Amino acid sequence: MTALMYDGTAMVGRHLRRVRNNPGLAILSQTMPITMLLFFGYVFGSALAMPGAEYRSFLVPGLLVATAAGGVMTGMFQAAQDSHRGVMDRFRTLPVTRASVPVAQAVADLVVTAAGTVPLLLVGLAVGWRVEGSAAGALGAVGLLLLFRFASTWIGIFLGLLTRSEEAAGQLGGATFVLPLLSNAYIPTDNLPGWLRTLAEWNPISAVTTALRDLFGNAPVPRGAAWPVAHPVAGALAWCAVLIALFAPLAVRRYARPR
Repeated sequence: MTALMYDGTAMVGRHLRRVRNNPGLAILSQTMPITMLLFFGYVFGSALAMPGAEYRSFLVPGLLVATAAGGVMTGMFQAAQDSHRGVMDRFRTLPVTRASVPVAQAVADLVVTAAGTVPLLLVGLAVGWRVEGSAAGALGAVGLLLLFRFASTWIGIFLGLLTRSEEAAGQLGGATFVLPLLSNAYIPTDNLPGWLRTLAEWNPISAVTTALRDLFGNAPVPRGAAWPVAHPVAGALAWCAVLIALFAPLAVRRYARPR
């Protein structure tokens, strides 16, 4: 464990320097959710039954979770890039614990995400979103959001190590944009067809989004929903635990076993 912490800290520094040396990607990843908030909040909001301000309060937690789910794409592309360019092969020759490399990527991504969430929250406050629950609930919402980002990044790291191609990772990562659309991140699922509503409510994004809305005090838990949405905090924690328990060992094992 001590070796993992020591080696992981050094690797985290490497990933953070990588972000610093590529500021364009960091700026794009921060400005895209803000652009979507303004577009969805003022364009789509006018087409829904919810008033504009009410829809923006509904939307901000969904966009936060959709951004966190983007860890799949980010983790996939970075892992595939390092693998394709031979960086992973160089790391394997170093006397460091095997788990430290993927763990460091996930932790560094979490640090960058935590910093990048602040501008989105500030813009959300500027357009009318408010924390209507308790301070403890708001802190719990932020913690749950970061936990989901951590879980999503592990999925991306594993898939990126499988593909090893930057082009394939980019194309597959772009397809993850569909995942929030099949959830309650942007619209309520009450009026969806039965089969589609079931699919959306068993999407992990829906459970985490509903949990954030509940903890922030922005919307009540919907009635008659699937279990993860009807019990959003428990459902979100369960999804995060399952995803980390499944994909973290797979990613570490895949890294340790070069082709």
